[in-house]
Amino acid sequence: RYVVSHHAEMDHSGCLPEVIRAVKPEKVFASSTGVKTLGQHFGTGLDLTAARDGEVLSLGNVNLTFLETKMLHWPDSMVSYLSEEKLLFSQDGFGMHLASSERYADEIGEDVLEWEGAKYFANILLLYSPLVLKLLERVDKLGIEIGAIAPDHGPIWRKDIGRILGWYAKWAAQKATDKAVIVYDTMWQSTEKMARAIADGIAAEGARAKLLSLRSRHRSDVVTEVLDAGALLVGSPTMNNHMFPTIADVLTYLKGLKPRHLVGAAFGSYGWSGEAVGQIEQILREMNIELIGDGIKAQYIPNDELMRRCRALGEAVAEKIRK
Repeated sequence: RYVVSHHAEMDHSGCLPEVIRAVKPEKVFASSTGVKTLGQHFGTGLDLTAARDGEVLSLGNVNLTFLETKMLHWPDSMVSYLSEEKLLFSQDGFGMHLASSERYADEIGEDVLEWEGAKYFANILLLYSPLVLKLLERVDKLGIEIGAIAPDHGPIWRKDIGRILGWYAKWAAQKATDKAVIVYDTMWQSTEKMARAIADGIAAEGARAKLLSLRSRHRSDVVTEVLDAGALLVGSPTMNNHMFPTIADVLTYLKGLKPRHLVGAAFGSYGWSGEAVGQIEQILREMNIELIGDGIKAQYIPNDELMRRCRALGEAVAEKIRK
C-alpha cells in the first residue's frame, strides 16, 4: 500500500517513478528534505508525503517509526524502524560496498566484515563522525531494541548487532593509535627509499608503520588505514614545481574527509627546485595535523646523512604516537 523512500539521491536514475508505476501505492513517504529533492529530480508530478522525524506510520498490523539522519550521508537521509520485527532499515548507516553471494553478515568472515565496514565508514561517513556519535546516543536513549539491521547496501545484520554498533562508535571517535601511515609516490625510487627509512625508524621504536605506495594503492585504501592511525606521513617527488599528481589527489580527498587526532610530516626528493615538501606541509597544517619536525628534502638520491634523518624522523613520530 505504501512506498517509503529513504534516500532521494539514490533515485536519480528514475527507479522511484518505476516503482510507483509498478506498485501503484496509496501514498509515497519521504523525509521532508527528500520530498524537495525528489521534486527537483523528477518534477512536480509526484504525489509525496513528508514523514516527520519521530513520526509513527501504522500499516495495519505493523508500525514504522521514522528518524531523520540528515547528512548521514545526504541531507535527505532517514531511517525507519519496524517495531514488530525489531528491524532497522538503516539506509547508508552500517552499510558496505561489498557484493557477495551471502546475504547476512554472520555468513561472512569477521576480517572481511571489519575491513569492508571500516572502508565504507572511512570513505563515506568519516566527515560526519560527530553526527554518527549523536545518532548512536539518540538510539540508545530511545531504548529501541534492534534485532536486525538492513542497510541500503551490504549484508544484513541479524546476529551480534552490538559488534557493528561498537565498530561505528570506535570509528566515529577516531581515537589515535600507535600506527603511522606513510603514503608516498616515487619517480626514481628516491622518495621510496626515504619512506622505507622512516618506516624502519618507526618500527625500531615499537610503533606500527603502514607503507602505502600510490603505485598500487587507491586513495580509498589510504583513508581506510588513516581511520585508526595516529600519524600521517606524506612523501612526494617534485614535478614541474609541484607535488606529484597522485599525492595531490589523495591529499585533496583526505582533506575533505577531515580525519582528526593526527600528527604528521612531509618528505620527498627533487631534482631542481623541491617545492613538493613545503606544499604538502601546508596542506597538513590546513588539516590541523601537528607537524613533527621540518620536512625532509633529498636532491636526486638521498645520501647516508639524509637516510639517518629519515630514520630519526620515524623514531620521533613513534615516540609521539606511542604516548
